[in-house]
Amino acid sequence: MSNYNWQEDALSSPVSRVDVRSVLQWVYLWMALGLLVTAGVAFMTVNTPALLNLLATPALWIAVIAELILVLVLSAALPKLSPGLASLLFFAYAALNGFTLAGIFLVYTGGTITAAFGATAALFGAMTVVGFTTQMDLTRMGTYLMMGLIGLVIAMLINLFLGSSGLDLIITLGGVLIFTALAAYDTQKIKRMANSVDIQADGSLAMKLSVMGALMLYLDFINLFLFLLRLLGRRD
Repeated sequence: MSNYNWQEDALSSPVSRVDVRSVLQWVYLWMALGLLVTAGVAFMTVNTPALLNLLATPALWIAVIAELILVLVLSAALPKLSPGLASLLFFAYAALNGFTLAGIFLVYTGGTITAAFGATAALFGAMTVVGFTTQMDLTRMGTYLMMGLIGLVIAMLINLFLGSSGLDLIITLGGVLIFTALAAYDTQKIKRMANSVDIQADGSLAMKLSVMGALMLYLDFINLFLFLLRLLGRRD
């Protein structure tokens, strides 16, 4: 999910599991805070007429483009950023995402959103546990998951013109499967990077890893949530 590389295979002198778990605790803390920011901004947008009206203007597309730029900056330039700036950019992304996602409250019922969030939390939590504890090397999954993501995007673009309900269901199920698998894959990837001698020798790098890891898992969670929402949702 990211172009950032911290010599993931530098595992010849791994640190203790306690140290790795400490890094992962920061990852999940940043991620949880990011989700809270997203939820808070989305709620504020829906309940503020001036902000809600912006969703029907070019401001929405400006926000989407800004999100893409922030992800690219965090992925490509993170080694050169200070931990403070990296975390600030992450929260800026989370806030923009809250604004762009606010429209789901106008499309789906509160009960459906709650059910989708609960299902997402359960699936995501289970798969991150698998990613952290499994002895199986999930690295080989990366290529297939990336191919699946590309195929998913292409199918979604095609269905914009076809409008096929059958294809939409296949896309939705595929999205659920891909991002469920990515939750485990990215968790193990973060764990491997946290085990790196370079990361453990540099507190600044460890903090940057926690921010990038939070972004990776945040994206997995949000996308899984959106696909489950499409699967479970009842349109008003």
